[in-house]
Amino acid sequence: MTMNQAWKKHGIEIKPGTAIKGKWHNHRYVVTKKLGNGAVGTVYLCDWNGQKVALKISENSSSMTTEVNVLKSLKKVQGNPLGPCLLDVDDWVVSASLRYSFYVMEYLHGQNLISFIRQHGDEWLGVFMLQLLDDLEKLHQSGWVFGDFKPENLIVLSSPPKVRWIDVGGTTQIGRAVKEYTEFFDRGYWGLGSRRAEPSYDLFAFVMVVLNIYYPRRFERGSNPRTTLFRQLDDVKPLRIYRDCLKRALLGKYQSSKEMKKELAGILQAVTQKKRSQKRTANSIPKGTPYVEAGGISLIALLYYISSLLIQ
Repeated sequence: MTMNQAWKKHGIEIKPGTAIKGKWHNHRYVVTKKLGNGAVGTVYLCDWNGQKVALKISENSSSMTTEVNVLKSLKKVQGNPLGPCLLDVDDWVVSASLRYSFYVMEYLHGQNLISFIRQHGDEWLGVFMLQLLDDLEKLHQSGWVFGDFKPENLIVLSSPPKVRWIDVGGTTQIGRAVKEYTEFFDRGYWGLGSRRAEPSYDLFAFVMVVLNIYYPRRFERGSNPRTTLFRQLDDVKPLRIYRDCLKRALLGKYQSSKEMKKELAGILQAVTQKKRSQKRTANSIPKGTPYVEAGGISLIALLYYISSLLIQ
């Protein structure tokens, strides 16, 4: 067994083909490839008896314990799972003087949120915003905020399309200070609030995730961060119908995800009614016309998700 034992700035580097065997449970995981780095550890795609799993490994055992507790807590939240399902927790003893802590999660394979919207259309944005707000509401009610909320920590699964969280490393108990964050999504960086873990912190980051879809390279805050954010938001045509709602979230005007979701739902219901009217008009156009087919798919998607996500 060979591996690079050095702890580098970008995480623990483990070569593909390396076998990681747990000290306590004796499960054996063979590294396939690296999936990414976090502030706490590194995540690898591994093979476990023919099953693909995601393994996160770190030298920081206390932080790993915190993340494991978060995953266990999320598992108890009613409804659909918020984070990936936790499969195993163990230690990897490399030598007498070197030990790593790791935990194993289900491997969620899907598409990046930004690329999904670009490929399938802006109609899906409202659908995913409702779903994410619904998930955040459940998370907040359980006493946590997501913290490091960004597209890299989200993935879109198919059949039907649904957003799932793939990294809960920044999740923080409400009332404490958010310690793991990414500047672009952090309201403290933009001078629009503190880093206290509360629902409004996640809602600010939620809007930044939406903006990141249309500004994949992101943008600088400038001399007046608030003016910069509002200008960039105003310049995105697909966001105009949500503009006032998103601005209120940036300014911390919502006390809960439920409050924001209710307002967003009203906007989408109005959009749905408009699409119904357009569909009736479009029925007079011969079938096979691209507008009719695309509009029909969008309408079905909106109706399906609004009914499944908002009735509580």
